[in-house]
Amino acid sequence: MTGEKIRTLRKDHNNKPSKDGSITLMETFDESTNGTITSPTPNGTAITYKSNKNHNKTVKPMALQQQLSNINANNTNANQSVGTIIDDYNKNPIILTNGNEDLNLEFPVHECVFRGDVRRLSSLIRTQNISQKDVHGNTPLHVAVMMGHKECALLLLAHNAPVKVKNAQGWSPLAEAISYGDRQMITAILRKLKQQSRESVADKRPKLLRALKELGDFYFELHWDFQSWVPLLSRILPSDNCKIYKQGINIRLDTTLIDFSDMKCQRGDLSFIFNGDAPPSKSFYVLDNEQKVYQRIHHEESEMETEEEVDILMSSDVYSATLSTKSITFSRSQIGWLFREDKTERVGNFLADFYSVNGLVLESRKRREHLSEEDVLRNKAIMESLSKGGNLVEQNYEPQRRLSLTAPDPNTISWEEYISAEHGKAPHLGRELVCKESKKNFKATVAMSQDFPLGIESLLNVLEVIAPFKHFNKLREFVQMKLPPGFPVKLDIPVFPTITATVTFQEFRYDDFEESIFSIPADYKEDPSRFPDL
Repeated sequence: MTGEKIRTLRKDHNNKPSKDGSITLMETFDESTNGTITSPTPNGTAITYKSNKNHNKTVKPMALQQQLSNINANNTNANQSVGTIIDDYNKNPIILTNGNEDLNLEFPVHECVFRGDVRRLSSLIRTQNISQKDVHGNTPLHVAVMMGHKECALLLLAHNAPVKVKNAQGWSPLAEAISYGDRQMITAILRKLKQQSRESVADKRPKLLRALKELGDFYFELHWDFQSWVPLLSRILPSDNCKIYKQGINIRLDTTLIDFSDMKCQRGDLSFIFNGDAPPSKSFYVLDNEQKVYQRIHHEESEMETEEEVDILMSSDVYSATLSTKSITFSRSQIGWLFREDKTERVGNFLADFYSVNGLVLESRKRREHLSEEDVLRNKAIMESLSKGGNLVEQNYEPQRRLSLTAPDPNTISWEEYISAEHGKAPHLGRELVCKESKKNFKATVAMSQDFPLGIESLLNVLEVIAPFKHFNKLREFVQMKLPPGFPVKLDIPVFPTITATVTFQEFRYDDFEESIFSIPADYKEDPSRFPDL
């Protein structure tokens, strides 16, 4: 559950008639200040780390051969060779040692962070790759957070260490910070996460606008139908028919689904307008066509909002879900009893070949070692109420200001023991783990049409604009897989562990539109707080 969603419900309760809010207690903000971070010391003074602009960009993964040569060049021993590089499906590759002690790969930044050596870290940070993963998939920031070495972590954040990255177990630095329980560390990482998310959007903007300009002008309809195997939940799940208009570098999305999560959805008559010609801060608006008001979609949060979100994170389960596609295969769907044949049907106006998607596995993990027994019981009661159609107001849920937890016992593991441990069996650092894991095989169908006028790459560019909305982002992630030939005019996607969506492209046509549909109507008034979580 994100802090924004609970803040929405609280603001509606205090200031407005209650809206139908959407929350989930099992979902942390894992999607993020400037480059200056201040750390208090025991004597009351403060250490301020300022970002070095020359080293402020996250080092992106390179081609494997390029990375091999760079790592060898950076190692102290120039004759040292590198072992096997594997992919942990979390963007950055993991580098395994080759098993020869004399040729053991070093991780100097990880090592000095493990030992809490801030002085050496401040020297290494200018020449080493601070986004590199070790044999267990941990970045230096992961290690700093799990070991409780706050000064090292703040120094890494000041140099823009990547925050939205997961280790081999699927946990981000924010998840590890919540487990450790240091409030200042959680706040610093949360702010950096949001800053990096804004920067990522800004970096993609020029390329996205060029891609949109090259596309023709078109209109298409997208139907969403949500289902769940949970009986109580299936009764409250919505459907939605989205209308998308694209002209030049402008996009308009008409929808009735405001927000959606595991247990609740918000309905309305909304239009989202993206104006590519406008400055970034004024390019995205949401219109409430019932109340005739509009709000600029912003990404900045007040100090109070951030603090409230930290309270929510510290009092909720840490949740991670990954859709594993490592063993995914596609096979033609069959019809007929006696004489079987490949299934081909029309979806809307388009002839499509149907495929069964095999090997999709939804892996979910839930951690709660940072929670008290009272927290667990309260969260369970809220979830039960929500599953029966209740809301937070009925539960009198008011998050309390959470203090930092008592630090866990210091680790007795040595650096040598940690780095030499077998891949996949990393010694646990930090607070003793309380984790529940589950795997669910996901059966899906996808209908691919060779007749659809739009290509997948073009669809991805459109979805990039409206990806801030969770269910659209899930669609974008799914269609990025290597699909069978054609365009996916109908497909099943997992949206949450208990919820799937059938998405159907019902209509498509190239068309011209009045420019007014991409503008805010003159009789609409601005309401900056209409949707506090946008």
